Amino acid sequence: MSAYGQSTTMEEPFDDVVAKVRGVLAEQGFGVLTEIDVESVMRKKLGEETGRYLILGACNPGLAFRGLTAEPSLGLLLPCNVIVRSPESGATIVEFIDPMMLVNMSGNEALGPVAREAAQRLSDAVLALGQEVSTKA
Repeated sequence: MSAYGQSTTMEEPFDDVVAKVRGVLAEQGFGVLTEIDVESVMRKKLGEETGRYLILGACNPGLAFRGLTAEPSLGLLLPCNVIVRSPESGATIVEFIDPMMLVNMSGNEALGPVAREAAQRLSDAVLALGQEVSTKA
């Protein structure tokens, strides 16, 4: 299986990490278009507890425009998801999708340059968090 994202673990409180993630995304030209509080949804809909779990839908408008121009159906795969979650261990885990998956899923090589730039920007965001990065497979 190919890698589908990058991950880092931080020993900081969840809310502090979320603020840092928003900041490093903004530094790389990404805004947060959507926010899903998975913990709240699972509690309300299923009565289940998941621990803190937030999905941020990040978008760099310039990259999105270029991608949609090359592949109009790309909107099905946007925005780029970033997960911030805090399992029972107390650490906070941050995961960023690998935009190169968009090229793999679409089969449209014209998305390659856009995906590579998005991947580099997200990688730089992870590194800006100042943590060791691992690849998710």
